[in-house]
Amino acid sequence: MVSRQQSRVLRYVRQGRVQKLGAYLRKHRRLQLNFSQGRRHRSLLHVACSQGDAAVLRVLLEHGADPLRPDRRGDTALHLAARRLRKHGTRDYNDVLLPLREYWPDALETPNHAGVTPRALLQGIRLVQGATPSEGSPQRADPEHEWREKLRAECQDEFSEMFGQYDDDFLRDDDEEEDFGNWAERIRREYVAKQQARAQRGGAYSRPRKAKHERAEEEEKEARRRREFHARQEKEHREYLERAARKHSETQQGRKTRYEERCAATFHSSASSSGADPTCMLGYDDIPWPAPRGSLDEMLAVMLHGADRSDVPAFRKLLRRQQALWHPDKFSQRCGRRLLERDRQTILDTVTALSQELNRLAQSLR
Repeated sequence: MVSRQQSRVLRYVRQGRVQKLGAYLRKHRRLQLNFSQGRRHRSLLHVACSQGDAAVLRVLLEHGADPLRPDRRGDTALHLAARRLRKHGTRDYNDVLLPLREYWPDALETPNHAGVTPRALLQGIRLVQGATPSEGSPQRADPEHEWREKLRAECQDEFSEMFGQYDDDFLRDDDEEEDFGNWAERIRREYVAKQQARAQRGGAYSRPRKAKHERAEEEEKEARRRREFHARQEKEHREYLERAARKHSETQQGRKTRYEERCAATFHSSASSSGADPTCMLGYDDIPWPAPRGSLDEMLAVMLHGADRSDVPAFRKLLRRQQALWHPDKFSQRCGRRLLERDRQTILDTVTALSQELNRLAQSLR
């Protein structure tokens, strides 16, 4: 049976609260983390891997969580990480799969009840960095990716050493999560209790009771303070939403600028090249997608950012330009000879899907 402390740790893992989790585990160092819960008999590592939460995963591994603990089907945490990798793409490889392999390299060969190993689940996946566990072909080096990996490693080291080291004294085991409304109500009750205690002390010294109009004035002041407080909260909330909208707009504008620059460089060089030059072959990551590794909706959002949809003629003109740019036949004429064979089908499928979305949007304007 799961204890109260284990239930708290499980809640922190599900909510992704890394600081709370790290501080709680440092305070309760003897807490048993290798327990199963739910009908699937999954452990904390199973939950972290199913959510793809790399930070929570590393905290659990550092505090002794067992990577080989199976669930009801015999799947380890590495099985779940491999399935998530197949479903959501290769972006989780360095964050989720590598930590599990570092702590227990033999976990790749651990079969479940069906006899399937994590290595078998990883077959045929083209990873972002490095090859699959069964492949040995190195990928092309990316200086910008290597720099990001070094920076991430340094940040993780500093985070592991520093975070939560001052909050152990303030961590309470019995406190419940408190939203803003409950907090405001608690402050109000404490204030009323202090006022009542002060009034009682005043009555002990035979002070005269306040007149009715004085109490009414105090209530009016209190009501006015509450209105001013709520007005400030609403104003701060509106300002926060405005800042978030401006930041999102600036981010989208930056993505659109980079997308247009890459389109000009890639398609211009494609139009000027007469043959398949091996030095300028194009893989999937070399195509100037509006949102690399993003969905079609994200690509359209970047591509059409800043367009006024109420101005139908101008918006239709922008759509036609993008339709001509991503038409499958025209794309094949410009770049077909330069596509790498290993990525050719994936690139053409993505171009076709993007062209169909643009055509569907253009038809909705009629």
